[in-house]
Amino acid sequence: MQRYVAYYRVSTSKQQRSGLGLAAQQNKVANFVASSGILIGEFCDTQSGRDNDRTELLRALALAKRERAKLVIARLDRFSRRVSFIANMLEQGISLVCAEMPNATDFQLHIFAALAQEERRLISERTKAALAEARRRGKVLGANGKNLAAKNRKAADDFAFQLMRKLDADLMRRSYSEIARRLNTIGVQTTTGKKFYPQTVKNYLTRLS
Repeated sequence: MQRYVAYYRVSTSKQQRSGLGLAAQQNKVANFVASSGILIGEFCDTQSGRDNDRTELLRALALAKRERAKLVIARLDRFSRRVSFIANMLEQGISLVCAEMPNATDFQLHIFAALAQEERRLISERTKAALAEARRRGKVLGANGKNLAAKNRKAADDFAFQLMRKLDADLMRRSYSEIARRLNTIGVQTTTGKKFYPQTVKNYLTRLS
């Protein structure tokens, strides 16, 4: 029975988007291995696909060589973003299998990797060109986000001011817990429609100060 060593890679961010998370990769590999062999080890690196210095991959390769197993990955783009990296692995005599396209030959893996690398290059060029054109037209990039943040801050300030007007001077001298209890009793809610807690009261008072 064919033995496999699984290798996964997740980024430090966006790892759960577009089905590229660890669980998705594990499921894809498990479904493939279940019909063709057994899994003798699993390794995962958490880093960018541009970084070729991977501790867990080295451990996976060592185990695969020692046990004469094949290295299985879920998707080619989860393995590496560089054609040279994939070529180097194959030149070392490592049998690489992609669960997403298990019948692909080494030559086909090279072609798919080259196409993906070129697509990323073109996307990067188009993005840079679009940003440069926007700057040339005098558009302030990120202005919408800044305006929205300023609007939200003003709304929070106004709410805090109106909230404190509901409290008498005696209550204002009491603890955050007592103020929160009073606000909840008279039915006042936060800007998100939730009940008050001592920390919530403290946040509003800090905003006013």
